Amino acid sequence: MLQKYINDRHSTRIAFFIAGLVTAIWAVIVPFAKMNTGINDAVLGTLLLCLGTGASLAMPTAGLLTSRYGCKKVIIASVFIILITLPFLSLITHSILLAIFLFGFGIGIGLLDCVVNIQAVMVEKKAQKALMSGFHGMFSVGGIAGAGLMTGFLNVGVNIVIATLMMMLLCIAFLVVCVPHLISDVSPTKGPAFAIPRGVVLIIGIVCFIVFMVEGSALDWSAVYLVDSKHINDSLGGLGYVFFASSMTLGRLTGDYIIGKLGAMRVVIAGAIITVIGFYFVITGVELYTLLVGYLLIGSGCANIVPVMYNQVGKQNTMPQAVAVPAITTLGYLGILAGPAGIGFIAHHSSLSHAFIFVAMLMVVVLIMAIALRNHLKAG
Repeated sequence: MLQKYINDRHSTRIAFFIAGLVTAIWAVIVPFAKMNTGINDAVLGTLLLCLGTGASLAMPTAGLLTSRYGCKKVIIASVFIILITLPFLSLITHSILLAIFLFGFGIGIGLLDCVVNIQAVMVEKKAQKALMSGFHGMFSVGGIAGAGLMTGFLNVGVNIVIATLMMMLLCIAFLVVCVPHLISDVSPTKGPAFAIPRGVVLIIGIVCFIVFMVEGSALDWSAVYLVDSKHINDSLGGLGYVFFASSMTLGRLTGDYIIGKLGAMRVVIAGAIITVIGFYFVITGVELYTLLVGYLLIGSGCANIVPVMYNQVGKQNTMPQAVAVPAITTLGYLGILAGPAGIGFIAHHSSLSHAFIFVAMLMVVVLIMAIALRNHLKAG
């Protein structure tokens, strides 16, 4: 009965929701994994590289797998890899086993993140209208739902393993609903499974790298910055990320409408300017409300840049989509991994304020590239 109301757009939204959901489940599991294995922060940081390594190795294969087996089969396989590893992450007591299952979880996450974007590009191209921001918005909604449900289960006394298993059942239910309308077409592509981005795809990849770096900096450093550099009460330190993530989610859920009214590249250019203004408030602000306005602007500005970049991948002819999407997704993921580490390096040798000045300057680079990309598209 429910399938009468589900189409390829709804299925793509549900797939993005699932991706956000499983990512949030792991975020809640992290402190339990640390406690179960008895490791310190330094060891945990090293083990998390296993997740990143698995994802980074899997992403370049997503295009090849999709072209051979179709989005539907690869999404199903990636979700089941995730669901197999998640409960073990919540109960493992040995660090080596944790590293192994984190690597496997990373493979599943890397594949899923790439393939849902390949699915989204194909659905958007078929619809011939802006849909990408809404798809990415559902990832954020899934993250909020996953974190909220897991936290709720734990607060009422549910064991972490049981809570994880309950969330797995929810993921399977959503997967069953969306699977019939996922793209199953096999479309063999000429050329290698993975290639270094070139031409317009390289510009798109660099933009994604920088914007994902901004997202990573907000996730990992906003609370530390507010508490240590701006001397905000530590109980309020998390508000920076709350304002950032909330404004980004709202921006993406309304992004398709905004892009339809203003145009894709205008939204990117305006977004880059708004983000730089947001960093100005974050860097120079003293009062909490000023700092939170800054994070609100950063989230709003960044919200639709990456979705528009994926939209442009669907329009370019420099590289096949099944190769270009994994390439820019991998670059973006490297931004998430390298960004927070780079900010930490700058902060160690200077200050967090100087690190954020550097990131703001990178957003100026995004602005310049967006203008160049707009001119290229007009010329094309």
